[in-house]
Formats: sequence, structure tokens, C-alpha cells
Amino acid sequence: MSKRVLITAGASGIGRAMAEKFAADGDQVWVVDVDEAALQACPENWQKACLDVTDEDAVSALFAGIEAAWGGLDTLCANAGIAGPTAKVENIALDDWRRCLSVNLDGPFLFAKYAAQLMKAAGSGAIIVTSSTAGIFGYPNRAPYAAAKWGVIGFMKTLAMELGPFGIRANAICPGGVEGPRMEGVMMREAAEKGTTRDAIYEGYTSGVSMKSFVWPEDIAEMAAFLASDGARLVSGQVIAVDGHTENPDPKVP
Repeated sequence: MSKRVLITAGASGIGRAMAEKFAADGDQVWVVDVDEAALQACPENWQKACLDVTDEDAVSALFAGIEAAWGGLDTLCANAGIAGPTAKVENIALDDWRRCLSVNLDGPFLFAKYAAQLMKAAGSGAIIVTSSTAGIFGYPNRAPYAAAKWGVIGFMKTLAMELGPFGIRANAICPGGVEGPRMEGVMMREAAEKGTTRDAIYEGYTSGVSMKSFVWPEDIAEMAAFLASDGARLVSGQVIAVDGHTENPDPKVP
């Protein structure tokens, strides 16, 4: 049966791959992004909204529109996030810390807050939050991001407990390093911070990965589609890494 799926940061990267997967499976998709140009490049038959995921008034208005257009929501992929600063703790500005936590935590909170209301009325639903392997391990030079992604997991587990009695499931996907421009930016900044090369940073990131590789957005999308499916009807409160099996990262990465 066709599902109604809302995806934040859905116009590029992991979110775009999720939207393409759900659409290919015959589902209706509604993508949210701050990048108007990227939204306009999405297929015409997708619903689209350009907004800041930390703006509650905008989020509330979006869900009113979803209820009017679709009559409800089956799946939320709370995927929006930012990398935040790449620096040692003593060199991180408070404003940069707060911005990273706001996008990565306030966004999932607001979207889950309003999605829960629609899903409770239907007695079913799936909420999928994008965390990170940084939400499982500590990462040198990534304190705001790691803190936010650990917080996302605690939030998801609370959602699973609160919403389970209403037939609503919540799970977190933890990507490892994902091929694409965002991770390239992280590696370039970290290389500059450490006075080394991008390739050395890549080797460091993948040294603790048993499959010795980053993952692709499509790998994350496949897991999201499974978690939204009836095949995962009793999977809730779980933290699922799609990362090629990552061990705790080595703080001695060059």
C-alpha cells in the first residue's frame, strides 16, 4: 500500500536518495529543504517545502498543509542536519555549538512533535531519525556534532516508548562516512586543522571500518525504506548503523 512520506533535507544527499527510493516504491513523498534551487530540481510530482527545520511556526504550517493535502502521514524521515565546526573544544565558538545542536536536535524534535499528532490519530506510523556513528562513539574535533547525534538517539528511544502504545515506531539510522560533498567538506576542514591531507583523513576514517569504505546515500535509503515497511512492524527503539561496521575511531588519526 502506498505510504505518505515526509523527508527533511530531502532535496540532496541522503534525503534525496530516501525520497527517490520511496517514490520508486510507489509512495507519495514530500521533501523539505532550505535550498530552494535544490528543491526546484526535484521531480515535479514530489510535494516540496522550503523552510528552516528549527522554525516552529513554519513547521506547524507545513503540517497543517500536509493534513489538508494528504489527510495524515505514515512515515517521517527526520534527516536534516549540519556538520557543525571541525575544531578542538577550546576553539569552538558558543554560537557555532548552539547552531549545530539546534539544527540536529531541534529539527527532529519539532517534526516528531507534529508528526506524532497526525500518527496518533491514525493509530500507526514510523519515525526514522538520522543520527550518525558519531552518536555511538566520541569523535575528536567534532564535539558539537557528536553531542547532537548522541542526543538524537536518546530522543528517538524516548519517542519509541511514548508512541509505541499508539502503534507508532521510532528508530535511528547511524550512517558512517557517506560519500558526497558534505563529508568531503568535513575531511578538508579536518585536514586543515591537523596540517595533513584529505587522503590521510579518509584513510583515518576508514581504518576502523571492516569494509574499508564509506557508504553511499542509497545504502541509507534502503534501510529507511525497510524501517518504514510492514516487514519492520515490530522494530522500534533501535539504533541501526549502516557503516560497513565501524569500530571506535582512532584518536591518533593524522
